[in-house]
Amino acid sequence: MDIAIIGLPLSGKTTIFNALTGANAETSAFSSHRAEVRVAMVDVPDARVGVLSGMFNPRKTVRAQVRFSDISGISSGSSRGAGLDTQVLNAVSKSDAILLVVRAFEDDQVPHPQDEIDPARDLETLRFELLFSDLTVASRRAERIEDGMRKARTDEKPALEAELALMQRIVAALEAGQPIRDLDVSADEARLLRGFQFLTAKPEMVVVNVGEDDDLDGDLGWANHHRLSLAMPLKGTLEMEIAQLQGDEAPVFMAEFGLREPGLHALVRSCYDLLGLMAFFTVGEDEVRAWTVRRNAVAVEAAGTIHSDLARGFIRAEVLSYEAMIACGTLAEARRQGKLRLEGRDYVVQDGDILNIRFNV
Repeated sequence: MDIAIIGLPLSGKTTIFNALTGANAETSAFSSHRAEVRVAMVDVPDARVGVLSGMFNPRKTVRAQVRFSDISGISSGSSRGAGLDTQVLNAVSKSDAILLVVRAFEDDQVPHPQDEIDPARDLETLRFELLFSDLTVASRRAERIEDGMRKARTDEKPALEAELALMQRIVAALEAGQPIRDLDVSADEARLLRGFQFLTAKPEMVVVNVGEDDDLDGDLGWANHHRLSLAMPLKGTLEMEIAQLQGDEAPVFMAEFGLREPGLHALVRSCYDLLGLMAFFTVGEDEVRAWTVRRNAVAVEAAGTIHSDLARGFIRAEVLSYEAMIACGTLAEARRQGKLRLEGRDYVVQDGDILNIRFNV
């Protein structure tokens, strides 16, 4: 799972990246306007992994991971003229979701480029840049289809006409300020759109970067009114400080601020949910591991996540729910109680299932 972090200059975007990743990338009161991409892997917080690891005491414990890319170089008007910087556009278009950081904190040492804090305005600016980039791509594609139809064979025209109608619908939506993710599209249209990697078709997480003394319970309805879109407030500077503390310092520091866990944990889990993902587990003395799979995935798909050979030679999946594992205490007891069951390739995997794949290749 790859999530691109973007924001306007001086929004605290790199602060959020540092908080998420524990990195120490330079933050500045001044924007360089250079296109840069920083990448880091982050474990998905899941208490169940630690519990299972404690039960099996494996030689290795592996958590599910998310890749975050901190992408600079976006400012108001970036998409117009020559368009978004190629490096920026490539990094964002390859992502599975986009995390938009908007500034809501006051800081005299870091003046806002427009001299006034207005997160709703900044979010609208960011979204416009993504809309305009998509509009350019869709408009050009529609023009090429129209040119191609003049030379196309009769049997090629129905497919071209269908694609042209889709592009014209997308252009109309974008011109009206509507992101592609809000459109109703058929399965065939969705497959066609995937090849374009449209930015406004991607799931969107909005992080409202608030100050240390600001309230975390404000209404974010203004930021959370599109499909596949979520918004949450985050105290970016505070979270970065927590992420860079060592040993037992973090729990003590969080207790002073009345925090049960870093806010970044909730953010990573929300990103995971936004993308329609869930975890299943494999357990044993060698390794306890969390695997990422889409919701409603079937057993053979989960097997392929582990290794392609397991999907190719799939026979059966031994399945045990996490709750049953905790209640029984051991695999032997779960088997004795009949909680460990055999399922076929079309079994719909549930979040937290413990799987052992039987296969033959």
